[in-house]
Amino acid sequence: MKEPSLEEIEAIAAEALKTVPGELLAHVDDVVIRVEEFPDSETQAALGLSSPFDLLGLYYGVSLDQKSITASANDIDMITLYRGPILEYQNENGEDLNHLVRHVLIHEIGHHFGLSDEDMERIEGAG
Repeated sequence: MKEPSLEEIEAIAAEALKTVPGELLAHVDDVVIRVEEFPDSETQAALGLSSPFDLLGLYYGVSLDQKSITASANDIDMITLYRGPILEYQNENGEDLNHLVRHVLIHEIGHHFGLSDEDMERIEGAG
């Protein structure tokens, strides 16, 4: 079976974004969402990754809890999903690709709201 392209993963992410509750989605409107094959070497080094497969997605920007009214309009908030690691994870765990992309996207949106990984684990564990 043919693996989905970057564009196909982007389409899955766009559909997943439509499932985010409206009150949250209003605060994600200006966040750029893109898909790349793997994290670049600078990102890998900055995060101390031992492998490019260690990162499924990344939020880059200033989280809403840290923004000030003096924030520059040039400050771009971005979520990047990494196709290679997502497909590898899916192949290893047998998880539905749509569900996995949505999970990673929602996780990165959580970082946009200033939630830590631990916060999100607690929220997911309570649900």
